Amino acid sequence: MENFKIAQSDMNDTAEAVKNIREQLSDIDACMVLYFASPSYPVAIISKEMADAFPGIHTVGCTASGEMITGKMGQDSIVAMAWPKASLKFLKIEVLEDIQNNMNVVAKAFQSFEESLGKPMSQLDPAQYAGMIMIDGLSGCEEKLNDQLGNLTNVPFVGGSASDNFIFQNTWLFVDGKAYTNAAILLLMEPANGYAILKTQSFTTTSKKLTPTQVDEKRRMVIRFDGKPATEAFAGVLGISVDELKNTLVEYPLGLVFDEHNFFVRSPMKIEGTSIIFYCSVKEGLELTVLRSDDIVTATRTDLQKCGKLQAIVDFNCCLRTSELSRNNQLKEYSEIFGIVPAIGFATYGESYIGHINQTSTMLLIK
Repeated sequence: MENFKIAQSDMNDTAEAVKNIREQLSDIDACMVLYFASPSYPVAIISKEMADAFPGIHTVGCTASGEMITGKMGQDSIVAMAWPKASLKFLKIEVLEDIQNNMNVVAKAFQSFEESLGKPMSQLDPAQYAGMIMIDGLSGCEEKLNDQLGNLTNVPFVGGSASDNFIFQNTWLFVDGKAYTNAAILLLMEPANGYAILKTQSFTTTSKKLTPTQVDEKRRMVIRFDGKPATEAFAGVLGISVDELKNTLVEYPLGLVFDEHNFFVRSPMKIEGTSIIFYCSVKEGLELTVLRSDDIVTATRTDLQKCGKLQAIVDFNCCLRTSELSRNNQLKEYSEIFGIVPAIGFATYGESYIGHINQTSTMLLIK
């Protein structure tokens, strides 16, 4: 089988950057080019330029807050991966539009998948088929979409939320020359030689617990923990003052813990009054555990080494992890974890895999 090929360009001019990507991805019979791009590139222009550069090939991607390619992690660039036709037995892409108002977007997309496959999504073998999802990272719809996916199929969908360099203004998705916001993309694929999904985190659990007792789920806000104002309760279990909490909030993610190796992270975003807003939804009454950060590079490398021989990797890596890697001067070290395997990824506003999570890396591994 022809090998996956990857490319990166940080040229400022959009047309020149795309031309550079096309030159690097020549001489491959591809069915899809997956790409992640800095929001510094005009979104409508980059989507059209990419589609024009690869006629007859699907071009799919989104905006990022930092782009990763094997051996390099950067900012204000485009990274791309060409998928050989022989790598996928089946590929279909659906755009979900107006996701904030349309409650049945997943079911409609699944109907299209089923028409192409000739069988229900509920009957697909999850060992045979894989899904990828990219979501407008400012839509607030990640929980709704992931819940619908889990209710309608056993096929796992892995992915992340589009981002915009921490501007938190507009995030965009790209499909075949068009740019979308308030939207999501679903890709259903049948890899020719199988696949795996990796969810990797770099935390250990502590004995400190907090239970949300009053939440505004739509705003992802915790108003009270254990019957107390959220900031007071959070600072209390940490043994610090509320003023100290304001300056160190991001250092204390919470986890919905199933066991010491399996938990779903909820990262605090900011304080509003005595309430705390999180990057993803927090359910009332579900006990959460304060997590302690470990080394991201070591943890990710250890988890990847267990995955065997791979043909390609797509990495949806939380923007908070990327920020931590940057603070620790580990960006290049992280990008080198992938060795010689063709890999691309981007810094997300949340990760998707059996739900919506934070401070995690979710990866689609192609065998």
